[in-house]
Amino acid sequence: MPSHTHARLPAESAMRSVPIPVGLPTHWYNFLPDLPAPLPPVRDEGTPSAAEIALQVRPRALLDQDRPTERRVPIPEAVADLLRRIGRPTPLHRARALEAELGTRAHIYLKREDVLPTGSFKLNSAVVQAYYAAQEGRTTLVTETGAGQWGMSVALAASLAGLDSEIFMVRCSLDQKPYRRHYMELLGATVRASPSPDTSFGRELLARSPGHPGSLGTAISDAIGHALDLGPKAAYLSGSGVPHVYLHQTLLGLEVQAQLAALDEPIGVPGRGDHLIACSGGGSNLCGLVGPFLGSLGDGSRDLRLLAAESSAAPRLTAGRYRYGRSDLAGLTPEVLGYSMGPDFVPPPVHTAGLRNHHSSAAVSLLRHEGLLDAVAVEEKRALEAGRLVLRTEGLLFAPETTHALAAAVEVAVRADETAADPVIVVLASGSGLLDLQSYATVLSGGAR
Repeated sequence: MPSHTHARLPAESAMRSVPIPVGLPTHWYNFLPDLPAPLPPVRDEGTPSAAEIALQVRPRALLDQDRPTERRVPIPEAVADLLRRIGRPTPLHRARALEAELGTRAHIYLKREDVLPTGSFKLNSAVVQAYYAAQEGRTTLVTETGAGQWGMSVALAASLAGLDSEIFMVRCSLDQKPYRRHYMELLGATVRASPSPDTSFGRELLARSPGHPGSLGTAISDAIGHALDLGPKAAYLSGSGVPHVYLHQTLLGLEVQAQLAALDEPIGVPGRGDHLIACSGGGSNLCGLVGPFLGSLGDGSRDLRLLAAESSAAPRLTAGRYRYGRSDLAGLTPEVLGYSMGPDFVPPPVHTAGLRNHHSSAAVSLLRHEGLLDAVAVEEKRALEAGRLVLRTEGLLFAPETTHALAAAVEVAVRADETAADPVIVVLASGSGLLDLQSYATVLSGGAR
């Protein structure tokens, strides 16, 4: 990765995301039939079963969207209005100054989800899920959050829908990112650290491990358990890991397809090394970006590489075993087949909290297992250095999770230059880093976490 002491000022045209004349898609895209094999069956053991729990805490419309029958699922007009209201479609930004700094022939595009009101792609699904919860008469949204971007999105979606929200945030992230908590509380959300002394699961875990830093696994357990305690008025929402979230997020790939077409910039040209790159935590932004492209990969009409960038602190796709496991630790979710570090794995308290998962989703894992998805584990400092490089060249500051994808894209671009190729590289810039400045300062200065 290039290093320099003085970043040159980007040209004005390089600093702007020029609007590309495309509209909001009218349908979500069901990519499940395009997967290289059927999703492996879930294991649902326990009393009550995970399926029974889901029927209690999840809105029925979302459960139906886990098994869509149409290839193109219509977006209700009321939902489309919400999506336009939050700023969809989002810009596709050509990173020309970054290209020049790298000296690469690659065309690097950033799909800028940071421009949404909460600074994150997570809002795409949050407003949809809140809409269906309100339609069903639920009054309180309950969820978990890692880095806080999903929690912020649920808090805003709840406020827009006139609902209450209760959010369990991973303890170490709550300590590292207090401003995300302030944002949620400004919207009226109740925010608790996970593991939480307010749930039976949290109390038991804290009794065994008083200093537990928390993880998405603990926060999911806290949130589902709390939703069950609240009863029928509560709706539990997921930010990732389940098919209806991936369905909502296909707006990402659908918009990219339309935007590249409007630019007359084909992607997937044989032999050129074109890439779609996203960070991978629960899989929602990755699946949302690549899902709409899977059909053309299956029919051989495109030569396109899919790349997941994960944290080296939780390297499930690159170092995990392909086995059954749950996304939570209390046994409230079904077992799915995926790449896993095991239920006893406690990821270190890195600042990239959205990537601190112990188990990968079934869809992402299947793509990896069948050879359609490459993966790279990126160390936190190298990721944030890539984020600093993009700030210095493009004037854009992205969240620590996104910087893993940026670091992966830089490596792809540098390799392309070495082979005299000129690939198109699309990076899902999934979130803003303006509330993560302390993380940048701590990691890049070598300070304590």
